[in-house]
Formats: sequence, structure tokens, C-alpha cells
Amino acid sequence: MKLQIAKLSKEITEAPLPTAKAKGARKPARVSVSESNVRKAATRVLNAKLVSTEVSYVQRVLGNTATQEELDARVLAVRSMKWSEIALPD
Repeated sequence: MKLQIAKLSKEITEAPLPTAKAKGARKPARVSVSESNVRKAATRVLNAKLVSTEVSYVQRVLGNTATQEELDARVLAVRSMKWSEIALPD
């Protein structure tokens, strides 16, 4: 069972993404990078909450809007970063 799941996961991640030229393809929707949306993404992706410094970092890096995939990726990345990279010096 685990082998089947791993194989399916590998196939999904290696599948090519549709390009904008493909018939019927849409541009990914953009969401606002608000504190609420960042916290919801963290709860969904990490099953944990982010502290305010981590939320501020995600907002600083992504700007006002981002795709949901970009937001999820940044939330995952912020947890593995060093604190000195996240926090702003006084």
C-alpha cells in the first residue's frame, strides 16, 4: 500500500504542469497575502500556527498577492529557516 502511494505521489509530482498556451488553461488565481490567509495556510499545511514574526516574514517576501501554491510553499519554507533569516534586526 505504501509503495503504491509513493509511486502515485511520484507520478503526480513529475507530471508536467499545463502551460498558458494549452487550450482551456487558466492563469492561477491570486490571493491576498493577509495575516488571516497566511495563518489559515499554516494551519492547513502544517497543522500548526505560525508566530507573528514568521507571518510578517511571509508577507514581506510575497508582497500583496500570491498564488495559493506560492503561499503554501513559503509557509513550509519559513519553518525550516534560521531565526536570524526571518527576524528583522532592531
